[in-house]
Amino acid sequence: MLTIGEFSRLTHLSVRTLRRYHEDELLEPAVVDGATGYRYYTVEQIPTAQVIHRLRELDVPLGDVQQILRTPDPGARSTLVAGHLRRLEAELDRTRAAVTSLRRLLQPDPAPIEVELRAEPAREVAAVEAVIGHGDVEAWFAGAMAELEVAVGAGVTGPPGGAYDNALFEEGRGRVLVYLPTSRPPRTGRVHAVTLPAAELAVTTHVGEHDGVDVTYGELGAWVVENAMSVAGPVREVYRVGPRDTGDPAAWRTEIGWPVFRVT
Repeated sequence: MLTIGEFSRLTHLSVRTLRRYHEDELLEPAVVDGATGYRYYTVEQIPTAQVIHRLRELDVPLGDVQQILRTPDPGARSTLVAGHLRRLEAELDRTRAAVTSLRRLLQPDPAPIEVELRAEPAREVAAVEAVIGHGDVEAWFAGAMAELEVAVGAGVTGPPGGAYDNALFEEGRGRVLVYLPTSRPPRTGRVHAVTLPAAELAVTTHVGEHDGVDVTYGELGAWVVENAMSVAGPVREVYRVGPRDTGDPAAWRTEIGWPVFRVT
């Protein structure tokens, strides 16, 4: 038997932490002396303590740690851990994107963006649209785009795109439309034909992960204020190169089209 102090030194878990794990029924001592209250552990409990230590280093919540430890099936335990690792990887991706955007913002003399004034003709596309909250866009987009790709199949004639109403940004909820160009838009499930109206757009290209697209939006908006007249209408995006084309985020290219009015 090991005293709590000895067990602490062997597992690198503080005495205070071990007491808390006992109270939370996460790691209970093998024996608790009824007279003194002293806690004693066995050598066999060391691997369990080390597993808990690693999981907590990964910020796995105590409740999830309990579930993992109490799941007898190794495959089920692996599935629980893998799910948490995926969430951690997603958080790391968001952190990297935020750091990249911050470095770009803090550059003393950022390179000016290239903007093209473009007249887009009206055209018919296959689309999925809905009114959703700003925080739901990513998940909704993935589902809608998957449905479009199945419906259109080999009939696609260009890169995918989207249109985002101003209310989505101003009020946190608005109409979102994603589309695939095709000569004969099908009607199945949520997919239906939509005519994108003709529009004059100030267009620039965002390079890299979409998480940092707000920086490019700000730069394009500033350019419009200084060089053109902004008009009401949804902002358009065209995904020239994206995750479906390459796994390298540095190669992704998203065109942003800001509705404008030009005299000439």
